Amino acid sequence: MSTHSGLPVDGPLASLSQAHPHWSGAQSGQLRDGTVGALLGSSRRLGRHRLAAVREGLSQRDLAVLADIGRFRMLTSRQLETLHFSDAATPLTAARTCRRVLRRLTTLGLLHRLERRIGGLHAGSAAFIYVLSDGGQRLLDGGADDAAPRKRLHEPSLPFVAHTLAIAELYVSLVVASRHDSGVGLVELLDVQTEPTCWRRWTRGDGSREVLRPDLYVSLGVGADELRWFIEVDRGSEHLPTVLRKAQAYQRYYDSGVEQTREGVFPRVLWVVPDARRAQQLTAGLERERGLTAALFDVSIEQTAAGRLQQ
Repeated sequence: MSTHSGLPVDGPLASLSQAHPHWSGAQSGQLRDGTVGALLGSSRRLGRHRLAAVREGLSQRDLAVLADIGRFRMLTSRQLETLHFSDAATPLTAARTCRRVLRRLTTLGLLHRLERRIGGLHAGSAAFIYVLSDGGQRLLDGGADDAAPRKRLHEPSLPFVAHTLAIAELYVSLVVASRHDSGVGLVELLDVQTEPTCWRRWTRGDGSREVLRPDLYVSLGVGADELRWFIEVDRGSEHLPTVLRKAQAYQRYYDSGVEQTREGVFPRVLWVVPDARRAQQLTAGLERERGLTAALFDVSIEQTAAGRLQQ
């Protein structure tokens, strides 16, 4: 299999199922850092034995739902319906089954449903947002009944929710693409890494440590090619100089050669932006910025990002 940039890669490719599915301590911290308002509603405390009994009653689909929410920190019921209930006889059946499963997992104390909805008060149940409860996270972590004080999670802020769900929506679009022939060939999801698994830690020439923090990493099989990408979801709220400093961080990591030595190729970097105006601003900024390798960076609006990743 060839790659779209850098050196060819030899050896087996990581599969999607090998990606770490759990919401790590670092991810929990990021949710807290982006939060305001009231504490999330409390759920029944699940001890070790109760949690084991609950797990015995879960289906593989239940576990997959929990794992995906853990990986992306939060998902809407519509996203979960697309990911895990698309095999239903009709869209109406899919929606009803998804609602029933999410209600049951919430009642069992494995999920929290946020107060905030996507689209406002009249958006309907498809707009509900779900996160793992403490019990849900411990179930994914193997059921340990940690005696340490639990960290309290608050209702996340709207910008944090919008950014997090935009990352998840891109993943959902890629999953949908992988179910259908794109005209070029079937798209295969070879690897998907969420934060913090997709972060890259490295040592600079002066001995200082640096951490590159992409929002997402994906590896796609398209025909005979493997396409690797670091993804940055930009909601238009960051000042352009801040975004360009992130581009310089990618350039430093590229210049270090660490990724190329370890993986055989350096992924391209795609900025996903909300509209054409922001795309023009960012593209112009990247072109003006000195010291950047032009072929390393690309920009796409949200609606076409999944297709751009397949090129």
